[in-house]
Amino acid sequence: MSSAPLISVKNLSKHFRTFKRREGILGGLVNLFHRDYQTLKAVENVNFEIAQGEMVGYIGPNGAGKSTTIKMLTGILVPTSGEIFSNGFVPFRQRADYVKTIGVVFGQRTQLWWDIAVIESFKLLRRIYDVSQRDFDARMELFDQVLALRDFLHTPVRKLSLGQRMRCDLAAALLHNPPILFLDEPTIGLDVVAKDHIRQFLKVINAQYKTTILLTTHDLDDIEELCRRIMIIDRGTLLFDGPLAGLKERLLRTKQIKFILRDGEQAPRLAAFEKSLAAYPANGALRLERLDELTCRIIFDRKLISSADLIRQILAAVEVRDFLIEDEPIEEIIKRIYAGEDPGGGIPVPAAQP
Repeated sequence: MSSAPLISVKNLSKHFRTFKRREGILGGLVNLFHRDYQTLKAVENVNFEIAQGEMVGYIGPNGAGKSTTIKMLTGILVPTSGEIFSNGFVPFRQRADYVKTIGVVFGQRTQLWWDIAVIESFKLLRRIYDVSQRDFDARMELFDQVLALRDFLHTPVRKLSLGQRMRCDLAAALLHNPPILFLDEPTIGLDVVAKDHIRQFLKVINAQYKTTILLTTHDLDDIEELCRRIMIIDRGTLLFDGPLAGLKERLLRTKQIKFILRDGEQAPRLAAFEKSLAAYPANGALRLERLDELTCRIIFDRKLISSADLIRQILAAVEVRDFLIEDEPIEEIIKRIYAGEDPGGGIPVPAAQP
């Protein structure tokens, strides 16, 4: 018998009433007496459940409704309609008690005190969340091991780099060991090293404490690195909810083989091989690109052409030093979903907007 979901969302909607502002002084005067109102459906009839310990990626283009959903899940916004039950609470009704059981990180906002040292912010949060000294010390030790906080614990928050601040914000959000962590663009603007610190930290927290994580991001490397399940939202409507692997299997169109020639003497043989590809039975389903003097890439239709057959032809035609087989970038799959291609998964896709 399966346990109840930790987060349950049913028919969730959030509408904002706005009015169209007229331009110029005359338009401003008219606005004072007559306004043309319109309703913006930021989130419309969204349904999903998240089990304890899941790491779920929540993605979509700008303005799709991701942050609005997160704000309703954290109790910041009141839904227009629908139901949310999160960790046994209705977030916007029981917010004072509920927020003690969650952690939240918004990529461009900090919950740390700007002008005091990081460690002083942590000590204040320890008292706010009533964390014992023993638990505080144990968690700080773990956070330092994975996030390398020790070097800047005594630095004022305002003097931290963006990557350092994000690491501190993550530690602050998890200081009271909440069962749920909401992350809204946690790696935005970070360099490769900082992103890796954060990804490794989230893996450790999820494995050690079974922390449930809902992650919104535009960085699809975050999703592929961390999440087995993704939800895709666009124009307020949920387009897909299911395994990332299943999405890729259904919508993956191409694969690519990158190979490095043994030496420059392979150039004539490569030219002959390139000509032979034009007569390939699946003509138009593959193309060869030269990336530099020795490196080439063949992009091909995975449904029409066998990877093994193509590799055998490459090895018969030229001498190579190395091979790399890659799938189509997930960005291309996501773009096609935004454009209206049906991702499957039992969720209807609205028609693409002109």
